[in-house]
Amino acid sequence: MAGASIKGALISFLPTAIGPVQLPNVIVFQFNPETMTHTWNEATVAPGENRTRHNPLTVSGLPGEKFSFTLSLDANEMLADAGRNPVGAGLAFLSGVQPRLAALEMLLYPMGSARSGLLGTVSAASNAVGFSVSVATSQSVPESQVPVVLFVWGLQRIVPVRVTDLTITEKLYDTALNPVHADAQIGLRVLTPDEIVAVHGPMKTIATVAYVYTQGLRQAQAVADLGDSALDIIGMLPIPL
Repeated sequence: MAGASIKGALISFLPTAIGPVQLPNVIVFQFNPETMTHTWNEATVAPGENRTRHNPLTVSGLPGEKFSFTLSLDANEMLADAGRNPVGAGLAFLSGVQPRLAALEMLLYPMGSARSGLLGTVSAASNAVGFSVSVATSQSVPESQVPVVLFVWGLQRIVPVRVTDLTITEKLYDTALNPVHADAQIGLRVLTPDEIVAVHGPMKTIATVAYVYTQGLRQAQAVADLGDSALDIIGMLPIPL
């Protein structure tokens, strides 16, 4: 008997009002997307002076890597699955797919530093739209950071990313105007080791391990691709003795 299909997921941490405590925001895909676009960009070329004096092929970073796909959300399917997931069915009955949409939207909001907690998120967000947040003591807006998200797509692709694009198309509504069906187009950019170094909180270690793990698998699979046909081609190359 075949096992159940693995679901993709997006994982991040949300700040709380309890100091450095952060809550996981785990978004398991209700339906895995049927297609996904995986885009690569060449590594950043080194500045002109270094390129001409040292090596014309010198680069100053790693190639850029992006993913884009569309997630479908359906409250009716969640209601039909009440026996296995009563909490999800209850939320779907009250609010349609709005809770799932809210979880996706939070992936774009800046987070306060580990010391600022939830106040940093509220301050940064309200500052961005022109409002001010009054607090008991005078202080500057805490340093904020774009959430680091873990994109989990099977056992062989687990990468730290940031959400760069989110377009939501709401299609159907219930009598309270809660969306009951929606499509979410998502764009992700894989973080580089230089960016991961600047991450705050528990995601820093997780992101580092995930990047090293996935990159190691990629390198091993690239070597494993050297089959008999590849060796034949190598034997035709004009390799100097």
